[in-house]
Amino acid sequence: MGSSDEAELSISATEQPLLSSSTSYSEQYPAPIAYTHSPRPIRDLPFLLLFLLLTLSTFAIGFLSLARRNPDKTLVSSFRYNPSLSSCVLSHLQSPPPLTLSPFLEYLIPTLIITLLLLPAITFSLLFLLRHYAKHLIYSLIPFFFLTPSFLNAYWFVACAVGASCHNAFPLTYRIVLLVFVFLLIGVIIWIIVSNWHRIELTVQIVQVSAVALAENIALLSVLPVLLFLYALIYFTPVVFFLVFATWNGKVVPRAHRGFYECVWREAKWVQWYFALAVIMLLWSAATMVEAQVYVISGTVAQWYFTNDSSRRKKSLRSSLSNAFGPSFGTVSFSGMVMGAVRLVRTILDAAKQNRELGGCVNLILKCCADFLLSAFDFVNKFTVNFAAITGEAYCSSAKMTYELLKRNLLSAVFVETISTRLLAGIIFVISSVYAILVYAILRATSALGTELYLIASLTWLLLMVVLGYFVYVLDNVVDAVYICYAIDRDRGDVSKDHIHQIFAQLPKSRNHGSSLV
Repeated sequence: MGSSDEAELSISATEQPLLSSSTSYSEQYPAPIAYTHSPRPIRDLPFLLLFLLLTLSTFAIGFLSLARRNPDKTLVSSFRYNPSLSSCVLSHLQSPPPLTLSPFLEYLIPTLIITLLLLPAITFSLLFLLRHYAKHLIYSLIPFFFLTPSFLNAYWFVACAVGASCHNAFPLTYRIVLLVFVFLLIGVIIWIIVSNWHRIELTVQIVQVSAVALAENIALLSVLPVLLFLYALIYFTPVVFFLVFATWNGKVVPRAHRGFYECVWREAKWVQWYFALAVIMLLWSAATMVEAQVYVISGTVAQWYFTNDSSRRKKSLRSSLSNAFGPSFGTVSFSGMVMGAVRLVRTILDAAKQNRELGGCVNLILKCCADFLLSAFDFVNKFTVNFAAITGEAYCSSAKMTYELLKRNLLSAVFVETISTRLLAGIIFVISSVYAILVYAILRATSALGTELYLIASLTWLLLMVVLGYFVYVLDNVVDAVYICYAIDRDRGDVSKDHIHQIFAQLPKSRNHGSSLV
């Protein structure tokens, strides 16, 4: 009996999380971290009320600006100054030119429509391959990471040398410099792949795990685009519409210019304040929608990870949506406000870096400190939303508990954030480039277009990159959600998905160990 008790004690000790010797798990948290099912309490209510108040103000003022719009805005060119009246009067109306569809648009529009129709099949095929044949797909496409840009670079150089317009407009010296520069970039890509080759095998397994989790919750691929569409239809488009018609609030007034009077449009003074409010709400709402998607992904994947009940898993997406836009919408709004502010400050800093007038040691130190703080906000907020989706905690408590969770278990997501994302980006780059080349070849054989073919192929490539990039974004968030679930498992000494533990146990056990990948 004594030996069996000792064995049980040793097993339980090995399953305990990696805690410090001075603080036990029970002292820090009265109950283990786990997925919290509905109903959940309302969190971060002040931010929810602030978001709703500013949204209602934006729409109310927008409807008011629409009702008070002045149609003279579109007729400014038809106004002439009348000296006897000391004002501008309408003289004559100019008929708009007729609209015609150019041959370029006649081929561009059907090409983009066909591409949109093929995108679901391409996306689901890629998910199927990543789920069942991730190793074969990634290893077979890695050579094309540098072969594809090498081919496009050489083809561009030869085509420009043959084409008369490009040959005359682009001197040979510049063409050679650009050719060499692109090949140097390709050399950097090769060096990155070779230097990280020993990590590719683990990355393949992580990508396959995320593909399996996404395939088990395949409804995410249909619901998330619907969320984007509804946001664009219900929120983004009306606000942009209001912004356009807000500029119609004003009047045509005379303005002295070089001894003469001309008629110009003068906006009402309140329009600029409404622009500031509407732009802020567009940024906040867009960031909030991004965080809501992360919340829905994390909540759905967490229920798949922790729950074996099939009937409950069928309702996982519905419950995640109800939590994201219900009791946790204040948390999502808070996270969106933080991320929107971080992105705005980062944009301002990037613009300041390009300004040569801002020099000096003090400015450099301030920029470095700001970059450090923004990176810290990015890291904390990234896993805060994942944790909030799982536990239903408020934003600040989720940020604290997530940091302590990862710190306690000496876990790091640096590897997941870098290598897997770049591999998936390389895959969609190759797929999009091959598709664009096929589009170019087909249009070259069936149309009489000239250089417009390159533009059509480029727009098709861009469309495919954007949509497949969104697919990669979802996969990345699935990886983060599974990673937090794995961390919670380790913290509780539990194993919910054994094959996931076998893969994620190979990750670096500390942030410092994996930091070299950055």
